[in-house]
Amino acid sequence: MTSTETKTPVVVKPAAWTADGTEVSFADARVEWAKAAYDVLRETAGRYGDYITYSALAEKVQAQSGISTRLLTRNWVGKVLDTVAERCQAEDERQLTSLCVKTADETVGDGYGYVFELAGTPVPEDLQLHAAQARLECYEFYGATLPRGGGRPALTKKVARVRDVAAAKRREEIPPVLCVTCNVQVPKSGRCDECEN
Repeated sequence: MTSTETKTPVVVKPAAWTADGTEVSFADARVEWAKAAYDVLRETAGRYGDYITYSALAEKVQAQSGISTRLLTRNWVGKVLDTVAERCQAEDERQLTSLCVKTADETVGDGYGYVFELAGTPVPEDLQLHAAQARLECYEFYGATLPRGGGRPALTKKVARVRDVAAAKRREEIPPVLCVTCNVQVPKSGRCDECEN
């Protein structure tokens, strides 16, 4: 580079900004995102069986709050959900954070354990089943139209599919019971159809 050439200054975008480009402190942005997330999750809870992914929630809260970020969703949305969990706990509402799941596998993330810390209860062995029950409580509490009989806790579609496949595989691995006399498979009745042994 010659002495007459100058470097073009690199413009670094702030971590969070408004539509007009005004920088917003990350702490202030998180407060606004949490307000928007609460509203998005309440809306989601109004539809029986519905849930939302982290990435969809991140897009919606940025759009609704008017504050954007260049940071990866995983680097900030968990703290936003923590704030929502704190609000639900403080206002004695149902835990809306159960409605937010990972995009890839539709499981509640490890951060969902914060709900139990707030409540002062032990973390259950199966977070996905707990979240399914918590989602049903959200649908009931926030006015979703429930099916006849009141609905039931349901795993997300991807979690249910993975568990169904695993259960089918376990069933296939169980060897059939054979009759000791005829060596044929014994039906569920436990009595051999061939020799009634």
